[in-house]
Amino acid sequence: MRDSDPYVVVITGASSGIGRATAQAFARRGASLVLAARSEETLETVAAECRERGAQAMVVPTDVTDADAVLNLCKAALARYGQIDLWFNNVGVGTVGRYEETPMASHRRVIEANLLGHMHGAHAVLPHFRRRGRGTLVNMISLGGLVSAPYAGSYVASKFGLHGLSESLRAEVSDLPQVHVCAVYPTFVDTPGVRHGANYSGRSLRPPPPLVDPRTVAEAVVALSRRPRATVTLGVQALPGRLAHAVAPDRLGQASRWLMDRAFARADPVPHSDGNLFEASEGHDVDGGFRPSRTVPALVLGAAALGALAWMAHGRTRR
Repeated sequence: MRDSDPYVVVITGASSGIGRATAQAFARRGASLVLAARSEETLETVAAECRERGAQAMVVPTDVTDADAVLNLCKAALARYGQIDLWFNNVGVGTVGRYEETPMASHRRVIEANLLGHMHGAHAVLPHFRRRGRGTLVNMISLGGLVSAPYAGSYVASKFGLHGLSESLRAEVSDLPQVHVCAVYPTFVDTPGVRHGANYSGRSLRPPPPLVDPRTVAEAVVALSRRPRATVTLGVQALPGRLAHAVAPDRLGQASRWLMDRAFARADPVPHSDGNLFEASEGHDVDGGFRPSRTVPALVLGAAALGALAWMAHGRTRR
């Protein structure tokens, strides 16, 4: 993207968190925006913010679990602007709790939204990119697509699937030098997502610090419009977490569970909730309001990584 060019961006999950921050970031650069989420009322608020920043913005209420709805989103963008330069697959939902204590309907919904939702977006826009000979597809994944975590089985499954999907699609378009598939892997981000998500743990949830500012993630997506990269990782926990997972994935999982169990033990009891799995969220801020926090262990993934490595080293020493 160059500031002098008209640039058309489609953003799913644009009503809050990273999606809303990304819409604002592109709006400041004069992009033409197509905003999608389930709540039309909230999307209109975001569109008004973007117009105040000098951008064009249209609203297309969309449930990404519906392939036809996502295809209609693509058609609406092309009918309005004639082109799509960047498609941001950003929808992400989650559920926390023991796998067998979480309803299968909730597990299924996470897969439908996170994995199939991204697949629907790619399936809709890639033919346009191929015909045009250029375009950028950005998949929001998270470190959960590289490093597993307990009590989030379907979320991790969806993110690992997105990692594989991105690599597969990148290979398929490798014959098109100006068509790019980018994957973004942030660690914990301070968005309303934790409050919006389903919770079957019976305990209140709070993401561990340090948290990435959603605007930092948004700027990373904007940077991909100027200089596409295959992968982008964000957050200080990313490197130690990936290293520990590569060296001792089982030890890392056990250490992560120990840390999460300790956090659950200190957390307040809450009733089970389906969150925003089946209904649009209430509350659509960019920030989650979790920064700063002194009530939970800092650098959970980093600590888990160090614990896993120490445990493995201890085992080798004994042998």
